[in-house]
Amino acid sequence: MEAAPPAELIVVERDPTGVAVITINRPSSLNSLTRPMMVLLAAAIRRLDADPAVGALVITGRGRAFCSGVDLTAAEEVFKGDVKDVDANPVAQMERCRKPIIGAVNGFAVTAGFEIALACDILVAGKDAKFIDTHTRFGIFPSWGLSQKLPRIIGISRAREVSLSGMAITAEMAEKWGLVNHVVDNGEVLKKAKEVALAILRNNRDMVLMYKSVINDGFKLDLGHALALEKERAHSYYNGMTKEQFAAMQKFILSRSSKSSKL
Repeated sequence: MEAAPPAELIVVERDPTGVAVITINRPSSLNSLTRPMMVLLAAAIRRLDADPAVGALVITGRGRAFCSGVDLTAAEEVFKGDVKDVDANPVAQMERCRKPIIGAVNGFAVTAGFEIALACDILVAGKDAKFIDTHTRFGIFPSWGLSQKLPRIIGISRAREVSLSGMAITAEMAEKWGLVNHVVDNGEVLKKAKEVALAILRNNRDMVLMYKSVINDGFKLDLGHALALEKERAHSYYNGMTKEQFAAMQKFILSRSSKSSKL
């Protein structure tokens, strides 16, 4: 009898609606990441960003964890690699991705898994989800953004306690602190994430990409420069439109308005 082929560790499923689901598929190890898995995950995100049939991404994990971090049995291979190698860095690829990324967090999101969650644009969590930073527990220096992103989302004092003590953020706390958008029953996480993705895809897809970009780029700036950035991009957008494009935009707006009035 032939041995069964090894399971794919990073599974990509494309839906005809334009939603692509990436699943970290190593449930026996709580979806901990080896370096080859990081390379596969980064490559999958890059491919989906370039695929015109895909409008939004959902990232999840199979089993009772979203991602429990780096596989510490292969720590040397991971940490002695070039941490600036963006081709092997899924978080860097997520940050470069033009399309919305929704995280469907089931169970544990630990350290590198927490950092992948923070790189999502929108987060849906199950009631039993937990976000944990174990960098200080294991003597690992953060390199995927957790030390800088978390304080900007939940506040610096909370972030210090989470990262320096290793305390877990429960789903309830995460929603209260603005870390996650939705908390649902554990079995409904992926369904809700897909619903959010589909709601986004019902809108003008080009504008979705541009809007995500201006939000994310502006968030890195102080308010004055962020407002100037919005003005600059709006000016460039409208100046680049032809009369035909303006007419098409007006037609689209009128059609949406008539549909709304019938509801």
